[in-house]
Amino acid sequence: MSVRLFHVSDLHFGQEDREALDWFAREVAEEKPDAVICTGDLTMRGTRREFAAAREWLKALGVPMLVEPGNHDMPYYYNPIGRLLWPYRHYEALRAELSSELTFEHVEVVSLRTVKRLQFRLNQSKGHVSSDALDTALARVAAHMAKPLTLVACHHPLVEADTHSTASTRGGKRALAALARAGADAVLSGHVHDAFDKKVEIDGHAIRMIGAGTLSERVRTTAPGYNRLSWSSETGLMVEPRTLI
Repeated sequence: MSVRLFHVSDLHFGQEDREALDWFAREVAEEKPDAVICTGDLTMRGTRREFAAAREWLKALGVPMLVEPGNHDMPYYYNPIGRLLWPYRHYEALRAELSSELTFEHVEVVSLRTVKRLQFRLNQSKGHVSSDALDTALARVAAHMAKPLTLVACHHPLVEADTHSTASTRGGKRALAALARAGADAVLSGHVHDAFDKKVEIDGHAIRMIGAGTLSERVRTTAPGYNRLSWSSETGLMVEPRTLI
C-alpha cells in the first residue's frame, strides 16, 4: 500500500507565475497523485476575482485536494470592514466546492488554521495558532492515531525553519509540541516561499516540519516549486522537492 501526495503552496493569484502553474498542472496530469495539499495564500489580496482564478485552476487539476487558508486569503488592509466582518468568505466558498478532508487507509491529513483576522502587532502577515484551532487538530490526530502516518497541514511554519523569511507564529511552539506528543508525524506548511524539511526534537518527541515553495512570481532564494510526498510501509515518508528550473 502506498500514498502519493503533491504539496503546493503560495499560488498568489494576482501575482501568479503562469509558467509555474502550467508546469505543476502537467505534473499532476502525468503523475496522477492521490491528492494535492495546498497550504494557503491562494491569492494576493483576497479579492473575488483572484479567488475565481484560483478556483478555476484548482478545479481543472481534477484530483482530490485539501486547501488551507493563508494570510493573503483575507481582504487586504484597504478593506478593514471586510477583513473584520467576513474575512474568510471567499475562501470558505472555494473550500466548500473543492476541498475535502483527506483520509486514506494508512494516512491521515489534518487541518490546522494559523491565520487570524486581527492580531495585536504591526505585522499581520505572521502566524497565530488559537487554542480552539489546536484542539480541533488534536482531536483529529487522536481519532486516527492508529494509522502509520499523520500529517498536519497549515499555512505558517509553527517554528522557524532557518529560511530567508520568517513566520513568527504565536502559539506555534506550543502547538508543535502538542502535535508531537499526540503522535503527528509531520507538519506541512508554506508562507516562506522556500522549501525545507527539518526534523525537530521537542519535549522528548520528534516531528518533521516540511515546507513547500511558491508557484508565484514572489520567489525568495529558490525557483518556483512544490513537494512530492510518498509513503509506503517499506519506505515510510519520503519527500522530494521539485523546482521548475
